[in-house]
Amino acid sequence: MALICVASPKGGVGKTSLVAALGDALRRSGRRVIAIDCDPQNALRLHLGLPLHDTAGFLARITERPDWRTALRATPAGPELLPHGETDLRGALASAAALAAEPELLAAPVRAMLADPSVLVLADTPPGASGALQALAPQAAMLLVVLLADAASTALLPDIESGRFLGGGTLGSLTGPRLRIVLNQVDRNSRLSLAAAEGLAGHLGPRLVGAVARDEMVAEALACQRPVVTHAPSSPAARDVADLAAAILRDLPPPAPPAPSPIASPLFPWMRT
Repeated sequence: MALICVASPKGGVGKTSLVAALGDALRRSGRRVIAIDCDPQNALRLHLGLPLHDTAGFLARITERPDWRTALRATPAGPELLPHGETDLRGALASAAALAAEPELLAAPVRAMLADPSVLVLADTPPGASGALQALAPQAAMLLVVLLADAASTALLPDIESGRFLGGGTLGSLTGPRLRIVLNQVDRNSRLSLAAAEGLAGHLGPRLVGAVARDEMVAEALACQRPVVTHAPSSPAARDVADLAAAILRDLPPPAPPAPSPIASPLFPWMRT
């Protein structure tokens, strides 16, 4: 159906928690969701319920050209997951270098996933510019950038809107029309957070597709290894994520109809109608 690349210009914005919750919410809407963890922290598996000792994955072994189908995992949370896999600094640098030299190592598996019109792919990319984001952005129907409602995120807007945080070149201008932003961890009890959120909303207009409240249930959900939509469906964050999922689905192109089944030719030509 479509690829959504979830990115952030800096770490610590709750991107991976949001990817897990969003994947769960999109799955509940009837989509088949595949989440890809492109971040060497290898943390998305924890949000989706895989065991702590399960450290196998795909991106950590990208230099070996593994078959993505054998690495794809069903998760207790519902979305399918292509985990990053455990790695060290040397391995992470080697994987990044391999992707920079040959983006098709990641782009080709995602293209194969998207050949199924029922599939919605969510890619959790590392903070800032990365080889994974460079490889996937040309295929993305949406580049979803996660920001906090604070002064630091406001200061980063020029880099986001110009595409500089993608690493320069023409990629920023190519993905500009597909850029969407979500504000995460909006603190309703903080005048500063609310003021920043309102200012960003006024500046971004329709490019802002959602805002998610700061909610202690998100941390509790991670401790229970479940997305917040499953763990605490009536919590403010879960309701906000459900609204975000609905807004994203409205913004995406409609799924392509399934290809018609081939009809075998009749044995005798005169039997054709």
